[in-house]
Amino acid sequence: MMNEMWKMKKSLLYAIAIVAVVLLSMNIASADEKKTITPQEFASNVAEVPGKLVNFIGSEVEKTKAYQTKVWAEAKTKWPWTMLKGKNNASQD
Repeated sequence: MMNEMWKMKKSLLYAIAIVAVVLLSMNIASADEKKTITPQEFASNVAEVPGKLVNFIGSEVEKTKAYQTKVWAEAKTKWPWTMLKGKNNASQD
């Protein structure tokens, strides 16, 4: 009898905890201010996408080129290249 009561209490507490978590999650999710977007704002945002995409890709290409230039400059001073070119590298001694 006592065991059944404990199981029922445990189940009830578990269900209450689940409901509380769900309600809290819903409350937090709906805490944002509801912003409506007009058709003109939507059209303007859609029209800006290609320009933003081109700018993003261009900046990423420039960052990649700068990084590759730096890394290759560093790599040319390290062991395999110096050995092939016949230079001594003090950092590898």
